[in-house]
Amino acid sequence: MKIIPFYLPQFHQIPENDEWWGKGFTEWTNMKKATKLFDSHYQPRVPLNNNYYDLSDVEVLRWQCKIAKEHGIYGFCFYHYWFNGHKLLEKPMELLLNNPDIDIKYSVCWANENWNNGWVSADNKILIGHDFNDENDWVDHFEYLLKFFKDPRYIIEDNKPILTIYVPHHISKLQAMLELWNSLAIDNGFDGLKFIHQHVNSYLDKTMDKSLFNYGIQFQPQYINMINESHFRQLMNIWIPKLTSIVQKNFGLHLKKNRKNQKVTIKSYDDAWEKILSLKPSKKGDLPCAFVDWDNTPRKGHRGSCYVGSTPDKFENYLSKLIIKARDEYNTDKIFLFAWNEWAEGGYLEPDEKYKYGYLKAVKNALEKNDAIS
Repeated sequence: MKIIPFYLPQFHQIPENDEWWGKGFTEWTNMKKATKLFDSHYQPRVPLNNNYYDLSDVEVLRWQCKIAKEHGIYGFCFYHYWFNGHKLLEKPMELLLNNPDIDIKYSVCWANENWNNGWVSADNKILIGHDFNDENDWVDHFEYLLKFFKDPRYIIEDNKPILTIYVPHHISKLQAMLELWNSLAIDNGFDGLKFIHQHVNSYLDKTMDKSLFNYGIQFQPQYINMINESHFRQLMNIWIPKLTSIVQKNFGLHLKKNRKNQKVTIKSYDDAWEKILSLKPSKKGDLPCAFVDWDNTPRKGHRGSCYVGSTPDKFENYLSKLIIKARDEYNTDKIFLFAWNEWAEGGYLEPDEKYKYGYLKAVKNALEKNDAIS
């Protein structure tokens, strides 16, 4: 069984973050200011031995890959940020490419959302955005990714590199872009690409042409929350921010949310996993997804949400059951996982002061228990 955690590269300083959030900003900035917001709230979370690492240091990447491999992780799925040639947070992925001695499999997820200031403001001002209709950019983007596809460590199936797109329904000419990338891959010695969609609104999921994708990730815990929402609420979640943006842009009006007395949204970890384990594949190519934990209050404070009840023992038990489901019901050898190092959203396998290496050991134990070490 191939356990593939998502990998966040937001742990090194870049000029754009210095400008938008203050000099020296990384995800650790959010973590260090996190506070306990209710009695059983597990905050602040502190990395083991105060290891507030810097991902511009290749030795950190080497350490991450070493402990991942030692605990049965098959490979990472790196979040990749490309804004019409403007790259952000590309350093860790490029360090890996340029250090072929580091032993880890990996793939890329194009996190194709605009960046905005929604962490700290209700106006959702766009800091940097995309022009998905620039067909010349499609070629430039592929050429950048090609050097990773050709890396012997890149995850390839049937001579096709796998490529995940975070929110494909944002791309109006999606089919044309994917067809071009397939053609370019064939021109470069592959048999095409295998495309994966990670996160789509379930209403749009019913209208999007899923035949363009080989796989779709039931990205957790968002997926179980999304399928329980009504289509009306999903549409409101899409259109209210768009209409707000139009009003602000054209009329100069800033609509402020009333945040007074807002409380953290608290959910049960066990209930969430019960829902995950009750899921079935909704279509051919659906891939199951595990989650370690979720708590985005370091970013959003009282506007955030979190799950309570997570422990390494519970995670091991639930992951073990998901491995069995993946084999028997999803007919797959892949489980994506939230996440390797999403510290400010509570999803991380890396060791912390409270549980040490507990969650990493849970992965290894679950794999060994089911004779599933890849």
